Amino acid sequence: MGNCMENGKIFYLMGKSCAGKDTIFKKFMEQQKFYTVILYTTRPMRSGEMEGREYHFVTEEEMLHLQREGKVIELRSYQTVHGMWYYFTVDDGQLNLQKGNYLLLGTLESYQKMREYYGDENFVPLYIEVEDGVRLERALLREKQQKNPNYAELCRRYLADEKDFSDENLCACGIKKRYQNNKIEDCIRELNNDIEQYK
Repeated sequence: MGNCMENGKIFYLMGKSCAGKDTIFKKFMEQQKFYTVILYTTRPMRSGEMEGREYHFVTEEEMLHLQREGKVIELRSYQTVHGMWYYFTVDDGQLNLQKGNYLLLGTLESYQKMREYYGDENFVPLYIEVEDGVRLERALLREKQQKNPNYAELCRRYLADEKDFSDENLCACGIKKRYQNNKIEDCIRELNNDIEQYK
């Protein structure tokens, strides 16, 4: 079990692909109100990404080494058209609630496992939602901008999200509030108002 103090909270940002959570995350981090934890992945780096900023990009061999050391808190695997990709969180000293509040970005599954590890009382879920048609348009636009667009992977992600973020799964995790990201400024304002209540 992680050793957590009372003086910090982990605000956990979640949402389906292209719901805008990455943009919201970046805007909050620009305000320097939060610490964060960089996750690890075995997937290839996308155009515009940088090692240690979006993720720590590692090989499967490096991931297995961290697992053997007992440092992997949670791990998700996705069968893609390019093979299996892994995303995971490592207990590598990045998270220390004595320092203050953290903002993390992840999936519903990772949220569950992180809560189990660090304690439910330390977490505040922030679930971002966007109408599915709008999400699909955004996903298509983003994929077109990639050096080698991968539309099959886009479709796989979209369908996987429908299952992963089902109403049943959200309820099982105790997530009741949904932040509508129709206009990002309004969404961030609502998130800010709720986050302030924990300070």
